[in-house]
Amino acid sequence: MSYIQGFDPQTLREIVDVRHCRERLDELGDQRSLPALLERVWLLKVTGDLDAALAVSEQSVRVARMGGPRKDLLRARVLHATVLQFRGAYAAAVQELTTCGEEAEGQGWAALAAFAYQHRGKVFYDAGDFVNARADFKRALFLRQEAGAPEPELQSTLAAIDAAERRRADVSVAG
Repeated sequence: MSYIQGFDPQTLREIVDVRHCRERLDELGDQRSLPALLERVWLLKVTGDLDAALAVSEQSVRVARMGGPRKDLLRARVLHATVLQFRGAYAAAVQELTTCGEEAEGQGWAALAAFAYQHRGKVFYDAGDFVNARADFKRALFLRQEAGAPEPELQSTLAAIDAAERRRADVSVAG
């Protein structure tokens, strides 16, 4: 999404222009199409309105389940899991992302599996489990390479691997 200005190297969270995100939310209004719902979820999440993000993410999963292709449902579920992550519900987020990643891999959807594992890595990272975070980021990198992902996606995954390695080393030294 064009609202991302970069990633915080410590938290791995998106750095966004909050004003532009809120303007886009106003433009979207109450649109009910799946693409609009998914965009609203992400915008609400990155602007910190986690209660609204959760409600809209649940709605997006229902809409995708009722009428969209399986890939759309998996995307909606991954996004829902990222809202759970931001709310601190790490176990629920890991469970959802594991299911989505495994299903995407089983279907041969490498890019979607990478998306799920990259986000599961971020959940582990937030939870302080840097070993599993690093493993998921490496898995996402492999899948993204397999899918022919653009260079910026590969670079963000490499940066996440480096961050997890640094944090793991810091914990080892401190412990």
